[in-house]
Amino acid sequence: MSTSFAGAYRQLADAQKGHARGAPAYSVYVNRRIGRTLAAWAYRAGLTPNQVTAISAVNTFAALALLMLLPAHGWTGVLVAVLLTLGYAWDSADGQLARLRGAGSLAGEWLDHFVDAVKIASLHLAVLVALQLHTPLAGTPWLLVPLGFSVVAVVTFFGMLLNDLLKSKKGVSSTHARGGGTLLRSAVLLPTDFGMVCLVFVLWGWTAGFLVAYTALAIAGAAFLALAAVRWFHEIAALDREEA
Repeated sequence: MSTSFAGAYRQLADAQKGHARGAPAYSVYVNRRIGRTLAAWAYRAGLTPNQVTAISAVNTFAALALLMLLPAHGWTGVLVAVLLTLGYAWDSADGQLARLRGAGSLAGEWLDHFVDAVKIASLHLAVLVALQLHTPLAGTPWLLVPLGFSVVAVVTFFGMLLNDLLKSKKGVSSTHARGGGTLLRSAVLLPTDFGMVCLVFVLWGWTAGFLVAYTALAIAGAAFLALAAVRWFHEIAALDREEA
């Protein structure tokens, strides 16, 4: 690669678009910037966007495996949090690398979303298994929290993808349209950020503290989904009225 790391980083910084209207703060101001650094490194290393997606998957699923296999100690939580955070950052890096290389493809986008779907469907179920195996919460109603969180996360992801699909059929900008986000909105949405789910595992060795923080994130996610679902339905219904 003829472009230096610094040059690639500058190109990525200059090519950044406004963040999506629904993008929370960690994703915009932390994860994207870490991802930019990783994308510049990957560009210099000659990696492809699909290889970067694979690195993201390895980090994420290694974290989930360790969560279920290792005892609930503080160091376990830190290790899981680091791996999940890296997986999330690499997930941001693959799209940025594709833009830098001018090599975006439908197959690459499919792979990225497919890995995201597996991650979202698996993460909270892994928490459920780990709570059952490694904490005093085994067999208690608290195990319903990760089960409910899993439903919320999967339905939210599906709803966003479905919105984008239906809107694209009408030539309307997607749910993640760029340029409409604000700092205040991003801050308000912080509890719904996947990055916060990654970081909450630093509390894993303190079961009570982890459960309180994790449950708060689950409630925030459920509230967001309830409000978003109403808005999404009205947006799609408006497209029907325009067509009629």
